[in-house]
Amino acid sequence: MNLKGKLSTLGTPIPRAEPPPSTSATLALLRQRMAEILAPHHAYQVAEPAPALPLWTPPDGAEDLSELPFVLEPTEHGTLWRRQQQLAPSSHVGRIPLESARDASAEMLALLALCPDLGACELERALFLDTETTGLGGTGAMAFLVGLAWFNKSGQLVLEQLLLRQPADEPALLQHLSQRLDAASLLVTYNGKTFDMPLLSTRFVMNRLPAPRVVPHLDLLHVARRLHKGRLGQCRLISLESGVLGFERGPDVPGEEIPPLYTHYLRTGQASVLWPVVEHNAWDVMSMAALTGLYGEPVEALHAEDLIGVAQTLKRAGALQQADEVADRAVQRGAGPRARYMRGKIAKARGDKNRALADFESLAEELDDPGLRLELAKLYEHHVKAPLKALTMLDRGTGESPSSAQRRRERLNKKYLKLISFTASK
Repeated sequence: MNLKGKLSTLGTPIPRAEPPPSTSATLALLRQRMAEILAPHHAYQVAEPAPALPLWTPPDGAEDLSELPFVLEPTEHGTLWRRQQQLAPSSHVGRIPLESARDASAEMLALLALCPDLGACELERALFLDTETTGLGGTGAMAFLVGLAWFNKSGQLVLEQLLLRQPADEPALLQHLSQRLDAASLLVTYNGKTFDMPLLSTRFVMNRLPAPRVVPHLDLLHVARRLHKGRLGQCRLISLESGVLGFERGPDVPGEEIPPLYTHYLRTGQASVLWPVVEHNAWDVMSMAALTGLYGEPVEALHAEDLIGVAQTLKRAGALQQADEVADRAVQRGAGPRARYMRGKIAKARGDKNRALADFESLAEELDDPGLRLELAKLYEHHVKAPLKALTMLDRGTGESPSSAQRRRERLNKKYLKLISFTASK
């Protein structure tokens, strides 16, 4: 099945717009670039799509699938171009069922997001949102495609996409989005706090529309960085699909080519150029739903090394008992020295200094880590009352500033001399 064969429609195809005349040499350069982008050798145009969700099927009797399957809906604010699809209950992204987002633990998501307000949200009323835009910022940037998903009353995930057929229809899109936000208990995005929502808020202002309702916001990028950066490094959504969800999206339109594709569409009315963008947006929304389900029950489903990030985040959130359990699970599953180090730090925070000392001592020869030696120096000085051992850690380097290290050394020398005098007097 090719790319177009994955897509289905509700209603009649969008009629092709009359292309405006070219009036600038700049447009000539743009046409040359678009010809390169749309050349048959481009992978995302000709390769087989990633196997998984059949998003759309062709309409009955359709002969030309080059047009986009969006429905025209007149509104008081203009024309809305919309497509909507109810996904099957068995739908997955990789190994994670999409319906798991509905049953995710709001309390766990709140802890991982370091945002207590999320704990009272109803995941059944979560709204997943992703935008494709004409640029990276500024008052001129617009969201020309908005992908949304939510659970209906039957518990099935509904995927909806809103397309700007022309910029004049932006008020209709924004008004529809505002209604979706009004019905939501929780907004879920990926980098939406920094990008999507500020851009959309600006567009409400530019169109003189009332600001949308402020909804509790779960930005999955922040959670992903806390959990996966140690193992995966850069936390792009497509990287998480592969390294966390177990899903290979396959050929995908590069993000930097999305704005030129929309510009080409506006200039020529060639709707087929937006097929890869529409699919890219749909996968982004569905991957966010899968990640939400995964993060809501992370202990058994995540990679052992990612549990270190979970434990660290729970420690930051003050959930020390849960953090200790997760760190211990990471150790048992073979996450290595970093897991034992984290378990020791959590034990120390809980007041279990003997457990912390045991973990830190087991790592002292295995890890060349100044922070670890500083933890041991503190425990040897204050808990074990062994200043000589603390001095040994200090001699090996604890990463402190020279002035702090000197003060510690002077204090430890005094304690050591006092200990010797006390022992000799007996």
